[in-house]
Order: sequence, then C-alpha cells, then structure tokens
Amino acid sequence: MKLGIINSAFHQVGMDTRTGLEHISRIGFDCVDIFTEAWGIETAEIKLVAETSARLELPIISLPVVAVGLIDFNKPVRDFHIQRCQKFIDLAATWGAHNILLVLGEYIWQKEVIPAQEQWQYGIETCRILGEYADSRNVDIALELEPFRLSLLNNVDSMVRFIDECNHSRVRANIDVSHLVLSDTTPLELAHLKGKAIHVHISDCDGKVHGDLPPGRGVVKFHPYLQAIKELNIDGTVAIELEYSPDPTKIVEWVEEAYQSTARLMDLVGLRPLQAS
Repeated sequence: MKLGIINSAFHQVGMDTRTGLEHISRIGFDCVDIFTEAWGIETAEIKLVAETSARLELPIISLPVVAVGLIDFNKPVRDFHIQRCQKFIDLAATWGAHNILLVLGEYIWQKEVIPAQEQWQYGIETCRILGEYADSRNVDIALELEPFRLSLLNNVDSMVRFIDECNHSRVRANIDVSHLVLSDTTPLELAHLKGKAIHVHISDCDGKVHGDLPPGRGVVKFHPYLQAIKELNIDGTVAIELEYSPDPTKIVEWVEEAYQSTARLMDLVGLRPLQAS
C-alpha cells in the first residue's frame, strides 16, 4: 500500500496549499488526500492543487467530506447535501482522485424522537444516489467509521450491515486504526471487511478520546491492526490523519515524525517496504 497524508495537518495551522504540498512531497509521502470545501471552491484553487500535485508527482487519492445532513430528517437538507457531495465527487474526478471519504454523522436526539431505523434508511437512500453519481464519474465512496456512541457507523458490524444494505459497488468502507481502538474493535474483526474496504486512516490516541496523534504518541498497538489490514489485500492507501499540533510553529516536525513512525510500522508488516519510499 502507499503512504499518504491528509493535507489538513498543514491547513489547520494556516499554511497555504502549495507550501503544504511541497512539504508533503519533500518528506517522502507517496500521495496526498486533499481537505477542502467543494461547494464554492475557487477555480484558481482547483488549478493550483492540480498543477502543484502534478509538478510534485504527488497523486491525489481522497477528498474527505463531512456531510451529516445526508441523514437529516428534513428532505430539503438531505437534497442539499446530496448536491454538495456530488460537487466533491466532481472535484475528485477533476483531480483524478480515487474516492471521497464520507462521514455520515450521528443519530439525533439520542434516538428518542426519530426512530433510529428511519435515519439509517435516509443514509442508505442518499448513499445509493451518491453511489450512482460516483459511478458515472469513476469515483468511489469510502465511508468513515466514527467511534462515537451515537455515530451511525461506529463499529465493524454496523459498517458491514450498511454496505450490504446499500448494495452499491461504489460504496465501500474506510478503516481508521485509532477509531477501531476507541470503539473496542479487535484486529480479528477486520476480516469482516474483506472486499469492502478501500482506504485506510492511521493515527494514535490515548485509548480514551479521539486524538489523531502521530503513531507512537499514544497507546495504540499498531502491528496486529496493520497485519489484519495487509490480509485484506486492499489496493489503496494508508493516509495519516493528524489533528491540531500542540505547537503550530513545529507542524513540519510533527508531520515528519508521523511519516517516519508510520513508514517503519508499515515496513514491519510488509505493507510498504522502506526502500520504496
């Protein structure tokens, strides 16, 4: 698998897009995921990302998008977010990206007012629509497993059920290693995602709350998870996801540390030999 990173690590500290991509290329990443907003993105920014990634030979793999409105109980809200996600799919196609990384969100009002199954069905219906549109643009949809108690997709069982019920070849799963730990998911459970997962996120955490730290900064035992991922034979990318650096002035060092530790971990299980970096 290739080793990439979501460029939000640099975006979060105010670094401009071109400089962030240049750091990502220099550090040694194989590819990049682009954090942006497709609704209203300026033409100049689209061109900048395309030209810079091409110049750096840094393929764009994924575009993360949080679209909690896809499971909203108001149809006009769902319709808007379908259109918004379609713009992400169009942008992914423009940049030659493989997928959009889709976060569906959480059940509202503790499942006490609107039946949970109703919100679940909204997600199925909207993702089928998006799957059809994505297929026309040769783009996949990778669904994020979120570790929070009321998240629609918060464990492997719910992810498998959702993908099976959606029943669309373009709608697949993303695997996030720290999210698996926070949701008490064992490496063995990943076998259920065989043929269903197309993208991977990696970061560390304290085992209690969402953290997105460089691997080695928390408590995650990565080897068994990466071995399980290797056995899935995913033709895709392991993308580092970092939240805000404790010292924004040292964001470059923060990313370099994450790259080095992740490259070593992937090499240990044969996911990405160091000599290929």
